[in-house]
Amino acid sequence: MNDIRIATAQFENKSTDKVYNLQQIAALSANAAREGVKVIVFHECSITGYTFARKLTKEQMLDISEYLPESKSIEVLRQIAEKNEIAICAGLFEKDENDNVFKAYVCVDKTGIVGKFRKLHPFINPYISPGNGYCVFTLYGWKFGILICYDNNIIENVRATKLLGADILLMPHVTMCTPSPRPGAGFVDPQLWYNKEQDSEQLRSEFNGLKGREWLMRWLPARAYDNAMYCVFSNPIGMDDDQLKNGCSMIIDPFGAVVAECTALGADIAIALITPEKLEAAGGSRYINARRPELYKNIIGASHKSEQKVAWLSDASK
Repeated sequence: MNDIRIATAQFENKSTDKVYNLQQIAALSANAAREGVKVIVFHECSITGYTFARKLTKEQMLDISEYLPESKSIEVLRQIAEKNEIAICAGLFEKDENDNVFKAYVCVDKTGIVGKFRKLHPFINPYISPGNGYCVFTLYGWKFGILICYDNNIIENVRATKLLGADILLMPHVTMCTPSPRPGAGFVDPQLWYNKEQDSEQLRSEFNGLKGREWLMRWLPARAYDNAMYCVFSNPIGMDDDQLKNGCSMIIDPFGAVVAECTALGADIAIALITPEKLEAAGGSRYINARRPELYKNIIGASHKSEQKVAWLSDASK
């Protein structure tokens, strides 16, 4: 594997406005390409917006979803990728011929889709079906995996993706700045965003504190370190429907170190040079080789009742 430059991105999406969101993706992709980036990573549902979907009926979900790969949005991504000689990773709602809806994330180059994943643990809308498999694909000689937002909180998903060969994990999110039982969690006042020129210091404090980045740092580096992977975290900044999101898109190396991070209070990209040497040098590679699965395969694989609760959704907190 040769060294590769990867960018993580953040921007404020507009709910349901695919044209606008794709324009933002095009502009940031062009900026990254000028810096020699070969792969750029956008957030969960970056093409459609995300949080608004909690209010939609099944018919409305089908209206905003697209068939893949024969999709207008995918063709726009393909054209952007071809023009800029870059691979673009972005998210949208997908539907199939049986009117099942999925939370999809794709990697698109000039040839079309080279990797596609369906979220394993969707919760934003009851009409979204969960995916049923992992995704590992090869691009520029590197093995990439994809897990969307909540999928990354279940540590078995990350380890399984690593064991399937992934060296770079794409982690598109729409997260943080929502209520939770964890200490310090809560919404951030949208007025701080609307007045960010005057209130930038307070806004940064909220975004970087326990409502945002500080909590991410409790677990994101561990996913990279334990699995000897590069983790590319992307998160929107600004309003997503009625919720303010903190951005903090970042790239973490296999040692668990943040090697690139978006810090602007607005659209931004952060670029890291990804090198293969760190994969073997990091401690996680030794820990993976030291595993004794005969001790715990029946424990980890034992059946159980899967239950998912999300604190900020009203029906999940009852």
